[in-house]
Amino acid sequence: MPLYLNDEQTMLRDTAREFVAEHAPVRHLRALRDAKDPTGFSRDLWKQFAEMGLTGILIPEASGGLGLGHVEAGVVLEEIGRNLTPSPFLSTAVAAVEALKGTAHADRWFPGIAAGEAVIAIAHDEKPKFGRAVALKAERAGNGFRLSGTKRFAHHAHAADLILVTARTAGSDTDAAGITLFAIDPKAAGLDLRPERLADSSLAAHASFDGVEVTADAVVGEIDACADPLGRLLRAAGAGASAELLGVGAGASDMTIGYLKERKQFGTLIGSFQALQHRAAHLYSELEVARAATLKAQQLLDAGEPADEAVAIAKAMTGLATTLAVQEGIQMHGGIGMTDEYDIGFYMKRARVLAEMFGDSNYHANALAEAAGY
Repeated sequence: MPLYLNDEQTMLRDTAREFVAEHAPVRHLRALRDAKDPTGFSRDLWKQFAEMGLTGILIPEASGGLGLGHVEAGVVLEEIGRNLTPSPFLSTAVAAVEALKGTAHADRWFPGIAAGEAVIAIAHDEKPKFGRAVALKAERAGNGFRLSGTKRFAHHAHAADLILVTARTAGSDTDAAGITLFAIDPKAAGLDLRPERLADSSLAAHASFDGVEVTADAVVGEIDACADPLGRLLRAAGAGASAELLGVGAGASDMTIGYLKERKQFGTLIGSFQALQHRAAHLYSELEVARAATLKAQQLLDAGEPADEAVAIAKAMTGLATTLAVQEGIQMHGGIGMTDEYDIGFYMKRARVLAEMFGDSNYHANALAEAAGY
């Protein structure tokens, strides 16, 4: 598989780039932050995404979507990252859609996602860092289950129409088996969602489940063995987060290169300084390697081939490359890079949050080492 976009994917990229840059550039994020917007994203913009057909990229045509793949979803996510656009696209149109495919919940939720009317959140994390361990309990009660425990960093959960929750139905906290994925109504009795603003000004909820009762119909996939829907969810989310991270890094890099071409010191453009040219060239090469790794992971997902290792490589490499991009951006901008008035700082904040979502570089490097037997 060639590691570049074909003509149709390039056209989609150009369309998405123009649309997002026009309707949701960095000043859109700044406006939401300054207004302390309680939702954290624009529902009107989410509807516009739907009108463009973007929310249905991964939804099959038979269900009202475009029936495209992860490469195309990544194209959109990269533009979202490039413009720091607050959006539920990753959690809803990518992670949730993949988890719900082939289940009874797909018919219920796919039309709403495709129409930009539904937002779905993911509640998996329970500790400060991402991990596979699940301690939230789901005990059998009547013809359903009763959930008790807590989840953290559930992005958009406070404004969602549905929350996909991982819960322990058998075994110990660290067992790979014994986990069940549930589709939970955010308004369910006993569920408390407390949104908290993160470093990048996005909102993620701390979710407390105090005996939340659900019927057996809330189960997504198989009881005690949700490896299939959860695996699809995490692979899609990992590849998607990598694409968005890549966009953040590319946006920061473009801004920095532009500054090097304009800023003068002692009457000379600082972009003419060889030391800065070397650093810019190094940054470009790191981002391109990360881009290739991300595209490879997306292509494997679209081909239905094993992609766990490729997704881990992509997430680890985009985390490292984008961290380099935002750090170099701040440093090369000098003093103004530390001010709130200048946009480069927003890229660093978003990169920090995205790098942690669905596992940071260290987590995925360790996963690859364990898979290799080290």
